[in-house]
Amino acid sequence: MKYTLKKRMAIISSYFEGETYGLLGPQMAATVIQENTPYECIVITVTRADDKKLLKKALIDYLGVERPIVGFSALSGREDLFSFARELRDEGILTLLAGPQADVDYLGEKDWQEHPHRFKGLSKNFTFSLHGPAEQVIYLLQNLDGNGWQDTPGLLYCKQDGEIVQNIPKTWEEKFLRKVRWDTIYTMGKEGLIPLKISTGQVLQHIGCPHAARESMVEIGYPVSLVGKNGQTVKLTLKGCSFCDVAVDKGFYGALDMETVVSQIHCLPELADGRKIPFELINENPLPGLPRLLNEIKGRGIRPSQINLILRADWFVMGEKHLRQALGLARNMGAYILLSSVGFESFDDEILRNLNKGLNVDTNLSAVRLMRQLKEGFPKEWGYSRADGAIHGYIHPTPWDTQVISANTQKTFGAYALPADILPAHSTPLIIHHASGLGDWIREIERRERVQFKRYGSVIGWWRPGKKIS
Repeated sequence: MKYTLKKRMAIISSYFEGETYGLLGPQMAATVIQENTPYECIVITVTRADDKKLLKKALIDYLGVERPIVGFSALSGREDLFSFARELRDEGILTLLAGPQADVDYLGEKDWQEHPHRFKGLSKNFTFSLHGPAEQVIYLLQNLDGNGWQDTPGLLYCKQDGEIVQNIPKTWEEKFLRKVRWDTIYTMGKEGLIPLKISTGQVLQHIGCPHAARESMVEIGYPVSLVGKNGQTVKLTLKGCSFCDVAVDKGFYGALDMETVVSQIHCLPELADGRKIPFELINENPLPGLPRLLNEIKGRGIRPSQINLILRADWFVMGEKHLRQALGLARNMGAYILLSSVGFESFDDEILRNLNKGLNVDTNLSAVRLMRQLKEGFPKEWGYSRADGAIHGYIHPTPWDTQVISANTQKTFGAYALPADILPAHSTPLIIHHASGLGDWIREIERRERVQFKRYGSVIGWWRPGKKIS
């Protein structure tokens, strides 16, 4: 690698080995830093298999003699990266936690001071935390040499007496969301950092999820691991799905304007034939506006190769008319639309209620039927199945699985041939982040039943029966 004589910063993110997808949040942050500060900034993807000693050497070689700054974003609850950040901080490197849940992970779990078994937060692992829009880092980097950094919007830091200061974040400014550099991302090679060629990018159209804008009172059942508590529930006021910590973090900001979205698409790398690389459209309800987006990029001479959609089952069914129109446009443009993930999560109504999905099994099955029908009408323009590269959401196991639920679910799988094209190769176990709605659920169960569930960093281990306390 060859570097210019600039101040340097790196952003570390969790990654899966062998993948080549982009990281929109970290890469957009790196772009903001490079465009608006004296710092050169790269993104380093780190898998669980990567040697941390080799990673540290690569960081030191890259950062050089200037004040070393390493950001961390999208860590997926990985305790190995939390520990790595602590190691760097102890050696004098300024470590910055950013991205989703940066504030609550820095602060720690609710009332952890009175409950020692709870997640104590990451204020000892990171020098600062930055919650909210990436452009807030501009003020921080411009004021590190004095005390002005203390006024950085969205900043969290720990005073000498242990008190955590939390500044109010600024609102989103779309001018910072229009440009993304896709050539700033690296991975670990045998001897250090090597460029990572991105094959799938992302384009931001919605910030947050519309489902997270709806507040509802929900009754969530006790876990079956607590013997003798069958039928008992916990009442919670929730926004969005009960397991979704992003719903708590972002809520629903709304849609970005068309110019911002088209500008992001324009930034995407191109394939050998001049078409843009496949990209995921980050919008939980994209179908109503998808025909207009296709018309806009066609009118500007942008040629998409593939657009990946992630949708709820109910919004997919409701958007059928718009999707058929979009598929007709895709046919004329030589583009492909992949329904890369539908958040089915379960095919049992009780579990869907506990997850606060806001829909039922019948809606999920209606979505399956429509997905298959569209393949008949648009065989070259439409993909939805596992064979097409889709990975649909199926959460299992959960705290509410019983033999009856499992038997009924298997019957549904067989009756609708779901293993053939819908179900992923492997289900995803329910993960309870401490700041999600289910975090409040399990803390209330602990209070009522005088039990303690084990914490694994920022994750609560629901899968083991709570340890009784006196």
